[in-house]
Amino acid sequence: MALPDDFGLPALWAVRSIVPMSATLDSLVEPLLHSPRLPEIAEALQVRLRDEAARRVRFYADMSDAEKVEFIDGEVVSHPSSTNSELQVRQLVQQLLSIAVDRRDMGAVRGGFCLCVFRRNDYQPDVVFFGRDKAATFTPNTMKFPVPDLAVEVLSMSTESRDRGVKLDDYAAQGVAEYWIVDPDLEVVEQYLARDGQFELKLKSNSGDLTSPTLGGLTLPIKSFFDPQENFAAIQSLVKGRQ
Repeated sequence: MALPDDFGLPALWAVRSIVPMSATLDSLVEPLLHSPRLPEIAEALQVRLRDEAARRVRFYADMSDAEKVEFIDGEVVSHPSSTNSELQVRQLVQQLLSIAVDRRDMGAVRGGFCLCVFRRNDYQPDVVFFGRDKAATFTPNTMKFPVPDLAVEVLSMSTESRDRGVKLDDYAAQGVAEYWIVDPDLEVVEQYLARDGQFELKLKSNSGDLTSPTLGGLTLPIKSFFDPQENFAAIQSLVKGRQ
């Protein structure tokens, strides 16, 4: 059954572009409850969700280690090759966090092809941090990871709309405590903290320090995300216990 086009309300799967992310679930559902076509709308949505679930199973079966792919809103999203600056920033951020987390025995840091399974979507953030409890569940054969406690996305032309759109919304709604958006061209970091299922911007800067409550108050120089020499100096401070 096709979802009727004339029921006078936005389709639920497109509602993100129509209503603000601050809208509650009740505020989205309430108008539908007063529609005389509610039963057929609900049936059409169930058909779409069953089809999406089947496509998600195929997505898992067809995944390859050679390609970074995500499953978002029922569609398989493939990522093109990254630029040198994007690759460098990912590497610098991941090695900073890995050393900091290992030194403090806080959990685990992963990057690249770490598939994080959310309620509806599957993402492969550029860098993620899992606290001790989640990290303790990992085995050598783990391929599907839980929702991370901290997610980092390095912006690119092909990913920016999702990094600032569906991911900003979904990460907060599903329990990611902290989200960093890193712009390798402008050398700017945005730090978002979750509150009541939404992200609030705490910091947007190209200088100074970033302090992460999710990482136990760890403080890192923003320049160390972009400059290899600054990164090395920050790592030395971490190793010597100054951070």
